[in-house]
Amino acid sequence: MGYLVLARKYRPQRFDEIVKQEHITKALANAVTSGRLAHAILLSGPRGTGKTSIARILAKCVNCESGPTAAPCNTCRSCREITTGHAADVFEIDGASNNKVENIRELRENANYMPAHSPYKIYIIDEVHMLSDSAFNALLKILEEPPAHVKFFFATTDPNKIPITILSRCQRHDCRRVDVDSIIKHMALLCEKENIDISTEALTIIAREADGSIRDALSLLDLIITSTTDSIGTELIVDILGGLDRQSLFDMSQAVFKRDAGKIIEIIDRLYDRGQNMIKLFSELLEHFRNLLVVKLGGSTGALSDVSEFELNAMREQIKKIPQIYIHQILDVLFKEEYNIRQSSAPKLSVEMAFIRVIQIQPALSIETLIEKIDVLQKGLTEKLPAENMSYPDRPVQTLDRTLDNASKPVTEPKNQITPDITPDITPDIPPNITPDARDYQPPIAEKKAPGLEVMENKPPEIYEGVPCSNDRNVQIKDEPIEESWKKILTRVASDNPALATCFSDSQLKKISDNQLEILFETNQFNINYANRDKNPSMIQSACSLYFGNDIQVSLSGRLAKSKSGMAQKKEAKLLENETLNHPLVENAMKIFNGKIVEINIL
Repeated sequence: MGYLVLARKYRPQRFDEIVKQEHITKALANAVTSGRLAHAILLSGPRGTGKTSIARILAKCVNCESGPTAAPCNTCRSCREITTGHAADVFEIDGASNNKVENIRELRENANYMPAHSPYKIYIIDEVHMLSDSAFNALLKILEEPPAHVKFFFATTDPNKIPITILSRCQRHDCRRVDVDSIIKHMALLCEKENIDISTEALTIIAREADGSIRDALSLLDLIITSTTDSIGTELIVDILGGLDRQSLFDMSQAVFKRDAGKIIEIIDRLYDRGQNMIKLFSELLEHFRNLLVVKLGGSTGALSDVSEFELNAMREQIKKIPQIYIHQILDVLFKEEYNIRQSSAPKLSVEMAFIRVIQIQPALSIETLIEKIDVLQKGLTEKLPAENMSYPDRPVQTLDRTLDNASKPVTEPKNQITPDITPDITPDIPPNITPDARDYQPPIAEKKAPGLEVMENKPPEIYEGVPCSNDRNVQIKDEPIEESWKKILTRVASDNPALATCFSDSQLKKISDNQLEILFETNQFNINYANRDKNPSMIQSACSLYFGNDIQVSLSGRLAKSKSGMAQKKEAKLLENETLNHPLVENAMKIFNGKIVEINIL
């Protein structure tokens, strides 16, 4: 007999030999012993996780001469034939090559005949999702009303492609990816049986390359064994598989933490010369920094991606003095660079530049550190302040009443002079910030911009140089452009009613006489209605009277704005379309999905 590869030689023959699928093997064993095994069972999961092996063992369980049993003997005629693949009553069908409706019709005809010498006739269909729609329809009938002597065991890597009508008639079991530690233990056991001298580090590299597949791991191990007659170490594994040794990942992260650009370039060059794929290297490094973050957060080892206990201790030691927020910053930069690296025609250069940007990050201070620094500064400033500057006069300050009645009330002479460092001694009749020379003027109002404009909070309030109040109703309006006066009036209105100021944002103030003004504005119907609502007209009149210093009669004159012409609307729509097409987000979306703009709707 010729040489059998490890994956075939050590194929599981009993449920307890299946690696890391106890949730399935236990359920099926109980179903067999209790006589509750379904007529159709679907096994799904990644490649190399034991789907077909479980189906074969299950066939042995029901057809064993000492069965049905959860532990087949593997010595009777039926068990031996299933092991060698020559069983007369067990049919293994490849769904990828026998996917036509004619194949399923033939299966249905043969299923009606009784088994040759076993209790059941069993059909194992691998990659069942490859069947055509018509083949699934033909299979559906026999799944609805199967003969009592027929069992169907299906295996697939893509259950989503199976019609729901088939899925609903099967008992489904999902196989899981096998973790690295379980693969390492399984390979170590086989190497011991084969008298192969191989290091644990080498097995770890093979297990990671297998990506959760036992079959892939054994195939790689076969390749390594045939490559040398000596003991197998990590150098040989890396040379043959082109894999990434874990020490390089730790060296890279250490160089990043030390901001050593030369070391980073040296590591990338060494891996590139070794034949390492740069995109895969970047993905491995991204996962490595993610694992470092999980360790820093104190997460469980189950949240780590294929990390051994030795590597876990090395990670804890490496990030002992590294702030958590700094690892967050590193991952942010790497995630932003990932797309560029995958699309780059020079991935090695892109990876180098990405990590050069990473080491240029300035580690951010934590909130706790900032609070501590602020407390220290505040404590130092408090200790330096003289005692006399810590007391201030405790006098009530009367707020400004902006009504029209207070506009003509005389302002009382302040008793004390204002100094820059000490709060002034203000009497109840004197508003704050009013000097003795301004007793007949209106108090200043801090300039507040209309909604949507930026407000300069640190800018000192501007004092309007109003005209002294008088009982004469024909006082001249102040000598300044009326447009400037109207802007200042609207600023005052915005402090009390921003919405009203917005209604008059495009309006004009027109002087009719010394004490009569007219406000002209062309806007929509909503703004016209709002300007005439409730006390809004009187508020505008009061603001004008307060600003100019005498009673002003104000009339409002509004009209609906004319709609834009057809040409103007088309021109505006064209500008919006061009702006949309040239927007960076739109360009990136077209680049990512390789798409094109079909239609633009302007709302």
